[in-house]
Amino acid sequence: MRTVHTPEDPPASGMYALLTAAVAPRPIAWVSTVSADGHPNLAPYSFFTVACTDPAILAVTSVGRKDTYRNVVDTGEFVVNIGTESLMEVINATSAPVGPEVDEFAAFGLTAEPSDVVAAPRVAEAPIAFECVRHDVIDLGTSAMLLGRVVSVSIVDEVLAPDGLPDFGALLPPSRLGRHQWGYAPRTRDLPRPTR
Repeated sequence: MRTVHTPEDPPASGMYALLTAAVAPRPIAWVSTVSADGHPNLAPYSFFTVACTDPAILAVTSVGRKDTYRNVVDTGEFVVNIGTESLMEVINATSAPVGPEVDEFAAFGLTAEPSDVVAAPRVAEAPIAFECVRHDVIDLGTSAMLLGRVVSVSIVDEVLAPDGLPDFGALLPPSRLGRHQWGYAPRTRDLPRPTR
């Protein structure tokens, strides 16, 4: 037995609730931008993934046209910060619906650190920061996908493994699930891909 829903016959809670409860866990892009008139902004996005590796492009989807969307359209730059479990509460706090004049860095006790290439600051407390320039913005109904070409990546040494890549066990990134649920970093195992 299965329960079936269509866009014309969604669950009572709506398609957004169904999608976010079923497509989980989702990594979190903690996106920092600066507005055209110089106001810093910081907000988490769980509709986030790698879109391309060559060139390196990250995809962040904004549900609605929020401050981040407007800043990326206006300035062409943003930073995807990767947080840790220890930052879960403050990452969530920066999702508060505040006006575009509010500096979330100052409001939530975070450090806006100058980025290496782009004007938007990175979150000093976050161990990884991908600096991006706008590759494209794709309008998708009530959402918009922000595609950013990575122009610089900074990683704190404490989360690097001997091979020079981030160590998942040291990074411990949180994730978003459905409803009000957040996920802690899961158990891992090595499972090489088949060679043919």
